[in-house]
Amino acid sequence: MLKLIKNANIYSPDYIGARDILIAKDIIINIASNIQVPDPSFCKAEIIDATGKLVVPGFIDLHVHLIGGGGEGGFKTRTPEIQLSSLIKAGITTAVGCIGTDSTSRHLSTLLAKARGLEEEGISTYIYTGSYQFPLQTITGNCRDDIILIEKVLGVGEVAIADHRSSQPSAEEFKKMAAYARVGGLLANKAGIVHVHMGEGVEGFNFIIDIIEDTKIPITQFLPTHVNRNKDLLEEGIKYVQRNGVIDLTTSSVSNIDDPDLNAGRSVSYLLDKGVPISALSFSSDGNGSLPIVDDKGKIEGLGVGSVGSLFNEVKKAVLEKDLEFSSALKLITSNPAERLRLLDRGRIEVGKRADLLILSKKLEIRSVISGGNLMMEEGKLIHKGTFE
Repeated sequence: MLKLIKNANIYSPDYIGARDILIAKDIIINIASNIQVPDPSFCKAEIIDATGKLVVPGFIDLHVHLIGGGGEGGFKTRTPEIQLSSLIKAGITTAVGCIGTDSTSRHLSTLLAKARGLEEEGISTYIYTGSYQFPLQTITGNCRDDIILIEKVLGVGEVAIADHRSSQPSAEEFKKMAAYARVGGLLANKAGIVHVHMGEGVEGFNFIIDIIEDTKIPITQFLPTHVNRNKDLLEEGIKYVQRNGVIDLTTSSVSNIDDPDLNAGRSVSYLLDKGVPISALSFSSDGNGSLPIVDDKGKIEGLGVGSVGSLFNEVKKAVLEKDLEFSSALKLITSNPAERLRLLDRGRIEVGKRADLLILSKKLEIRSVISGGNLMMEEGKLIHKGTFE
């Protein structure tokens, strides 16, 4: 069956005006003014009226703890697995799963199984191999082979540096891992990125820069995240981008409670004012990850849990509070992460792209979600939930 979205104000993410969108199976096959409904005797079509609404690409969250995370305060502080409905209500049609601190009770094979289960339930999923830990925990025995042989593995991450929870890898260990990831990406025609968890220490960027200067690995092979953790790291991030690097801002973070200017929505405005191009930035949620609140002696005082719903909320803050152009803000969670991850069949509303689409109200509320051509939520009502929800 075809789907025809009528009278849509389309942000591709760039605004392209009022158009109709025709979908066949999971692909956009036409975008034009006044597309006619096919003859029902030839082919049935489901009509979706988007009059007065905005249609945008499905969101890509490049950092989600699909099987939970945490545990830094003991076993009772391990965070839960994510549910399909949470992702759908957040407008996320592509999620990339990772393991954080705990690669002892959290396993890559479990992460892979969870990703496949979510895909069976209706969204698109990928994973990173590895975790905070060195030597890397992998599925096949090394990260290069994981990237080459396992379709869902896009790169390595989140590898922790400049953090007391890191395994404190040497430059040589990190360099070899990055080289393996790059070669794996080349041979598999994937991103092969190294997704780097940036801790409190500013030496993190220097650590990466030293490796770049000592090898021929391009700076864009690395994607540092949590760069809005503190002001010093944010300033170092500006210098990193000036070297042609790219950085990722986290939309869930308890460290931002005491300093709202570190919220992703405000941080992006600050970075743009400092001359950082929007193309060098992305948002990710750290959804279902543990957000420890640590005192100055390293003792955990409390725990929060990352929310995938924060992804679009911070985009809206950037638009509504900081007057960032909506089309630019959308790029942070659509076309930019698609390019980072080399998922070039999504992230934009174009003919031939995957039919991952959201219908928003004029107040930027998510009303309907289409993932791979399937209607997952309609007018705020979930149509599909997880198997055990």
